[in-house]
Amino acid sequence: MLVTLVPLFDEEMRVRAYSVFTQKNNILLNPILQGTGYNDGSFQVMGLELIESLGLDSFTSGEEFFVPVNNISVFSDINGQCSADHSRLVLLMDNTIVPKENYIARLRELKGMGYKLAMRKLMVQKFEEYREILSMVDYVLLDHKKIDITKARIYFSRLFPNIKLCAGNIQSQEIFEELKKEGGYQFYEGEFYRVPVTKGRRTEVSPLKVNYIELLNIVNSDDFELNQAADIIGRDTALVISLLKMVNRMTVNSEISSIRHAAAMLGQRELKKWINTAVANELYADKPNEVTRLSLLRAKFAESLAPFFDLRLQSPELFLMGLFSVLDLILDKSMEEALDMVKVSKEIREALVGHEGVFGPILNFILRYEAADWQEISRLMILGNMELEEVHDAYIDSLKWYRELFAEL
Repeated sequence: MLVTLVPLFDEEMRVRAYSVFTQKNNILLNPILQGTGYNDGSFQVMGLELIESLGLDSFTSGEEFFVPVNNISVFSDINGQCSADHSRLVLLMDNTIVPKENYIARLRELKGMGYKLAMRKLMVQKFEEYREILSMVDYVLLDHKKIDITKARIYFSRLFPNIKLCAGNIQSQEIFEELKKEGGYQFYEGEFYRVPVTKGRRTEVSPLKVNYIELLNIVNSDDFELNQAADIIGRDTALVISLLKMVNRMTVNSEISSIRHAAAMLGQRELKKWINTAVANELYADKPNEVTRLSLLRAKFAESLAPFFDLRLQSPELFLMGLFSVLDLILDKSMEEALDMVKVSKEIREALVGHEGVFGPILNFILRYEAADWQEISRLMILGNMELEEVHDAYIDSLKWYRELFAEL
């Protein structure tokens, strides 16, 4: 199946949970799936397999995980599908679950097992009809684009004060700030964290970030000097510690006498790869942690997808494209201005600035995948002769790689 993770933030822009969005088949090759959802007809909860194989801590650091269920999968053996802590799983219902006795009884049973419940896609005119179900619900997701969530918030605060509200489909930082002032929301979801507050505004870049950019420029030159890179690494304690940890894992009984010695032990190729990932982690340190995750996942996902776009030989460049795809967010500049500060190839620049050129299609694929735009992804897979299993494996491998990398960094 296709699967992607969508973060839910608190008011401080900290990730507190993830929602999983799945698609079992190519919906253009299976038109029947387009009617009622991404997992109709499946007597299992799509997404639990991912949690079971990777573990909750790979994503949420102890927080909650929203997993969609529909009118069929809600009756499945959820316990048998996943052994994760019930209290951290939130079963996310849609409007296919109706307020009838068989559903109400099943929801009571699930609550008794320790699962939490959430509701989405519930029309305002249906609120009263769903009163009995809503009395058991822990969260309600409100779509900012489709309803007046301010009125909905007032309604729930009066009649269901124990329900925690999630403001969803937030498209800009400005809207996020407005909703924060309004108050009353537990979580915030949408693409707002991926969109700069101001585009093109000239701001000063901190000296520390300038140092990181200088290092990135050195190692991404055609033939860089190890000693020059090592000297810049030596200016930052966090990078020095990370480098020494890396060298110690790769060598046995080696006494490292200097930073230059450590860099030489890695060699030019491994040092370049390590710097591009470790520096990105430090460069993004003052931003929401999801931005770092997004950058690194895009990098690895682009690299993994390279063969399917006949770009296998360009996979290192595609990795760098993904890594720099949030550079505008990091430097608070337009993408064009941000890329003026770093050395990237013409192909990377064309993709990141205008989604054009030879790398443009793969960046577009990744962005559509992140948004769970399964209809467009299905179309692109057909055009590119890509199998669902291949795309699934590329994304899962990216998640695993990130989990291991995060532990290292």
